[in-house]
Amino acid sequence: MTTPPLVPTGPDADATFYHGTRADLAVGDLLAVGWGSNFQAAPLSWIYFSAALESAIWGCELAAGDGRERIYIVEPTGDWFDDPNLTDQKFPGNPTRSYRSRSPLRIVGEVESWTPHPPEVLQAMKANVARLKADGATIID
Repeated sequence: MTTPPLVPTGPDADATFYHGTRADLAVGDLLAVGWGSNFQAAPLSWIYFSAALESAIWGCELAAGDGRERIYIVEPTGDWFDDPNLTDQKFPGNPTRSYRSRSPLRIVGEVESWTPHPPEVLQAMKANVARLKADGATIID
């Protein structure tokens, strides 16, 4: 039995999607809800991804853990929506092209190289995330 092609059902339907992390995964694996995120250990009810490589770079650079930074090319397996953590709160109009879904994301490839943020820019962002956590902010919905 062959798998029918996926029918895009969200914004940026014809885009290439990315997920930045430190998790060591393989093509064909599924990223699913119910696990902790790059930013918190509590299981999430959404899986996050972006149609902008820049957003995925931040995702892998800010991810907790000691594993190698990775950016996977992913394919949504169900409906997806604008990520309100960014779209509504920080960047109206969703210029980061950030999305979330309750359906798994299938890994279809990996970005082999990208330009990391300069160390001082990354450190400033990490300090900001740490400050938000210390203030009790909910970073991810």
